[in-house]
Formats: sequence, structure tokens, C-alpha cells
Amino acid sequence: MFTGIVEELGRLRSRDGGRFVFEATVVLEDAKLGDSISHNGCCLTVVDIGAGCYSVDAVDETLSRTNLGELQPGDPVNLERPVRLADRLGGHIVQGHVDAVGEVVEPAPDLRVRMPADLLRYVVEKGSITVDGCSLTVVETLDDGFTVAVIPHTASVTTLGSKGKGDRVNLEVDMVAKYIERLLAAREASS
Repeated sequence: MFTGIVEELGRLRSRDGGRFVFEATVVLEDAKLGDSISHNGCCLTVVDIGAGCYSVDAVDETLSRTNLGELQPGDPVNLERPVRLADRLGGHIVQGHVDAVGEVVEPAPDLRVRMPADLLRYVVEKGSITVDGCSLTVVETLDDGFTVAVIPHTASVTTLGSKGKGDRVNLEVDMVAKYIERLLAAREASS
């Protein structure tokens, strides 16, 4: 589990197929093999650690559902370690399981994102949404997406400040809404 509060802006050093090597410092402080790290909101497992870098593997399913396959060496990546039970939950509960890739319609600070129609029902005004791993509050729901207000600090320490029209972003909707929908559907089916 993550909070959606990005700890560090890392960089992709290299990629060989599904093996990605990222440069970082903060997320490496206590990293060990098998640990999870969120990459633009996508949870990946550390499989190798080097000096100032670490490697993860992304399978085809991950590459087809995220924007990670579009990364080029040198590209910045939002990084976050999992939350510990003793940590503050500064954002919201984020699984690191990307639901879809959205498209930036208007860049920050008044970020507008277009998203797949089948996920729109999970987006509510003043609700939480994760965009490239950043926990954000929905300002307005739209027929084809949503808007969020990106504060200057978030724009400067994450990839959101450099995203432009047409750029693709990873989206994770609030998991609580998905569970409630599932429970209500099961209850309705049994009635």
C-alpha cells in the first residue's frame, strides 16, 4: 500500500525488454530485494540493487496497462516506498495497481485528464484519484474525465509539472468505490 505522496523524482537509467533500471537515492535508503516501490503509481518489485540504482521487472500485462513502456532513458519517474503502519497517511490509500492510462487535456496547475468511460463512475467531486502515483483531490468531474488542482510544490517535485497536452498518465481510482460496487452487486444478485 502507498499514500500517493511522491518521495522522490527518480530517472530511468536503462531498459532491456521488461527489465528497467532506475536511478534514485531516497527510495534506496532502506531498500532490499523483494521490496515494492511505486513507479508513476505502478507497484513493481526490486530485483537488483546497485550503486545509486535498482532494477525491476515489468511483465506484458503491466506494460499494456501503464505508461511505463513509453519511458525513455533519462525520463523522470515519480517514486514512493510503501507505507509503514507507523507512517502518516498524507494522501489516500493507494494500491499501486493502475486501472488505466489517461490523457492530459490541459496541463497543471489546472490539470484536466481524459479517462476511459468505464472508470468515470468511480470519480467524484472532492474524492481521491491517483495520477502518475500522486494522490490528488478531484475538483470537477467531466463527461470524459476530471480536473484536479496541482499546487506549485507538487508540480515542481513530480512529473505532473512537466506533463503537456496529449501526454499519457497512469490512473488509479479509489479502491473503496470499487469494493462497494462489488458488494452491492453481489447483494443485489442474491436478492
